Amino acid sequence: MFLSILILPFLGALTSGFFGRKIGVKGSHFITCTCVILSAILASFAFYEVGLAGSPVYVYLCNWVDSEYLTIDWEFKFDQLTVAMFIPVLYISSLIHIFSTDYMAEDPHNQRFFSYLSLFTFFMLILVSGANYFVMFVGWEGIGVVSYLLINFWFTRIQANKAAILALTMNRVGDMGLSIGFFALVALFGSLDYSVIFATVPFMNETAITIIGLLLLTGAMAKSSQIPLHSWLPGSMEGPTPVSALIHAATLVTAGLYLLVRSSPLLEYSSTALLVITLVGASTAFFAATCGLVQNDLKRIIAFSTISQLGYMVMAVGLSQYNVALMHVINHAFFKALLFLGAGAVIHSFGDQQDVRKLGGLIKFLPFTYTAMLVGSLSLLATPWLTGFYSKDLIIELAYGTYSFTGTYAFILGSLTAALTAFYSVRLLSLVFFTVPNGPMNSYNNAHEANNAVIIPLFVLALFSIFFGYLVSDSFAGIGSDFFGNSIFIKPNNITLVEAEFSMSPWIKNIPFLCSIFGAVSSFYLYHWSPISFVQVTDTSLGRKLYSFLNAKYYFDIIYNNFIISKGLEYGYTISKLFDRGIVEMVGPYGLSVSIYKTANNISNLDSGVITTYALYIVLSLISFLFIIFSSVLMGESILDPRLLIVVFILLIDIT
Repeated sequence: MFLSILILPFLGALTSGFFGRKIGVKGSHFITCTCVILSAILASFAFYEVGLAGSPVYVYLCNWVDSEYLTIDWEFKFDQLTVAMFIPVLYISSLIHIFSTDYMAEDPHNQRFFSYLSLFTFFMLILVSGANYFVMFVGWEGIGVVSYLLINFWFTRIQANKAAILALTMNRVGDMGLSIGFFALVALFGSLDYSVIFATVPFMNETAITIIGLLLLTGAMAKSSQIPLHSWLPGSMEGPTPVSALIHAATLVTAGLYLLVRSSPLLEYSSTALLVITLVGASTAFFAATCGLVQNDLKRIIAFSTISQLGYMVMAVGLSQYNVALMHVINHAFFKALLFLGAGAVIHSFGDQQDVRKLGGLIKFLPFTYTAMLVGSLSLLATPWLTGFYSKDLIIELAYGTYSFTGTYAFILGSLTAALTAFYSVRLLSLVFFTVPNGPMNSYNNAHEANNAVIIPLFVLALFSIFFGYLVSDSFAGIGSDFFGNSIFIKPNNITLVEAEFSMSPWIKNIPFLCSIFGAVSSFYLYHWSPISFVQVTDTSLGRKLYSFLNAKYYFDIIYNNFIISKGLEYGYTISKLFDRGIVEMVGPYGLSVSIYKTANNISNLDSGVITTYALYIVLSLISFLFIIFSSVLMGESILDPRLLIVVFILLIDIT
């Protein structure tokens, strides 16, 4: 059963990819959706058997690398952490497959699209179920390649090409650090198996553990879009909306968080690495929230929301609250998928319009879509008793409960981020659904709710966004819960859940909620009740500068292009011209072959066919020969010079 969970999406991808012309569009839809849904059903049984019944499963397939120093096997580990990740990956992937059957119905390349979707799901399942870092790395690189194919699915668009290349190259930066981290693991532990590494970590040098932890963080920063390796994620919106939902909710961006949570026994023995992780996560959450305030593209607003929420998750990892981080990963997956699919329904019904300034007044045209996006936004705001509340607010409380500098830093930025999140979420709802219509009349005349293939996934995700957090909160993050067993390790000194629950003032606990209320009311006032106030705020000199600064995303892209990419290209051009095509070509095979060719050509030119030239050659040769023979005599040296004796000996042999 457990291997079937992995194999079924792969079979669907192969069938749709290689036999798409034979089975047709409907056949591709049926096969890929059926395979992923069956895999999701099996994952539910696995969650019961492993997670609730507490019986992890280990599957050994075959040996992969067998050397004197290193042994790597194809092996899979289905423990509580793995089956917990199966739930969002397969449930959301199934719903996105169903959603895409209608959303992509008019696209001429349906078979290729569904093949990529299923392949993406397969590699994510490989990543979360591998029993060593190398098998995990196969899934890690697989989702990187397929994300390039999905973002660049409409490959005739220049922007899609740019976004896909940016995503791939920026992830390569993180993958380089991750690869070095794997080499360091082999050098230090002599193995890449989780069981070997985690069992021997307490006996290793802390400095080495810190270096490895920071290298693993580098890989997670690129994959999970933490500053400064975040620029690719907003650009990935160039792909179809189902791709955005799958990447941002359940698969690609959660891979970095899974890596950090899986490596909890290693990170726990490096306080420095945890400190850096906390600072990176808190800074990313605040940075992305400020950028999301001024974005005008519907999908980019939600994309910056994703980066901000990923910052919360990384912050929780840095605070050693791995179970809470994982719970927020799963909770966030459901309401973020709901927001993206809701945005896709809006875009699809309104003539593919994504600029929120050209929408408005859609609440009467798309009431169900509005309800779904309202549920997703309220869950994102951590509204009490919705799914997001049980993890997001808990992370902020745990930050304060550590009673340290980094905890206070994370608490302050986390609370401010909560206010900013509420602001841009209500801004999105106001500009899309509440304000006066700003789009063309023809688009409003054609606006209508989608069919059941779109409504059913939205309805199911809305239910998860309301109830899932309440159902799993005590199991995943409750006091005394042992749901994750040995799959997650937290040092006893780093367990602060009791302090966060019982030692904090109620006012401190309510600060994130009050910040969210303030942000939501402010946004509704500025964008719905009194839009002129917003114009007055941004019409000042300071307002324009601040707006430009945030709209330019802190000028990260400009810095990268002007000071890193352009300088790198200039340096590469210089190296190519002076070194590669200069020194290397002159002394390398090219220069040697050219020198031999020229020398041979010059020698061949001596064969002119003129008898007088040949006579000249003979005379010159005779003179040179005689000079060599008698040079020792002319120089006053002994007549028994070896050179003279050798020539005389040769002449005697020739005469005889």
